[in-house]
Amino acid sequence: MSTLLPPRAGRRCASSLNSLHATLFFSPDLDRELSALGFTDPNAIRLAARSAPLGAVGPGTVAATFYNYNHALLAQHFPAVWDTASPAAVLDARLRVVDATLRRLLGEETLASAELAEAAELALRAAEACTGHARPLYAANADLPVPDAPHLRFWHATTLLREHRGDGHLAALLAAGLDPVEALVSHTATGKGMSPRWVLSSRGWRRADWEAAAERLRSRGLLDAEGELTAAGVALREETEEQTDRLDSAPYEHLGAAGVERLTELGRGFLITAAVAGAFPGDLIGKG
Repeated sequence: MSTLLPPRAGRRCASSLNSLHATLFFSPDLDRELSALGFTDPNAIRLAARSAPLGAVGPGTVAATFYNYNHALLAQHFPAVWDTASPAAVLDARLRVVDATLRRLLGEETLASAELAEAAELALRAAEACTGHARPLYAANADLPVPDAPHLRFWHATTLLREHRGDGHLAALLAAGLDPVEALVSHTATGKGMSPRWVLSSRGWRRADWEAAAERLRSRGLLDAEGELTAAGVALREETEEQTDRLDSAPYEHLGAAGVERLTELGRGFLITAAVAGAFPGDLIGKG
């Protein structure tokens, strides 16, 4: 195992892979496939798609593993979503969505390319060093079979790496003393998180919840009167990311510096292609 990685190399690699994974949740193919199973609510569709590897769980499990969703929203959908379709049926539909989405965003030539097959094997090699203890979403996805097609193998590997990092990030948020809404508000304040409109519509919080969390952050000296991070707030967010990096170092150390650099290069190229093809809403990221 090599530990000679450039600073933040794993974080940069994880960022592009996470965004590629997330194309699922903004895809019209997801609405089409899960609507065919009987789903009608957009939130139920996205919640079911991500939680299906956990099995027919209730709102408490989803709240714990997703961290920043309002339990009241989750209780509206769980466990009732599993009366609409089983987790197994949702997982089958999810793979169909990934297939259709990547074909549309990346194109048939890219899907058949040696570069995509290489990216899949690099990402799967990195995932060999992921660990399941205290990482429920990673562990649940790791129990799923690895698909045969290179583009599906790649997406599966990005899911493993995304959820492995995400599970560790929750521990870092707890250590930082950031509750679910405070985590969202402070992330948005960095300019890299989802806009408040997207957060409130998808996570089930009200504007009053957002403002109350902002006030708590101000009382800790982390947010200023204009909603910008203070120096202390910037430092806390960076400390949280650095702790996440430490908890997520194993897969990238296992892959080694050259492998991480190559996977980052390939992942960013695919991500740019997907973004240009309209993978994400234009107002997804920002403070407004």
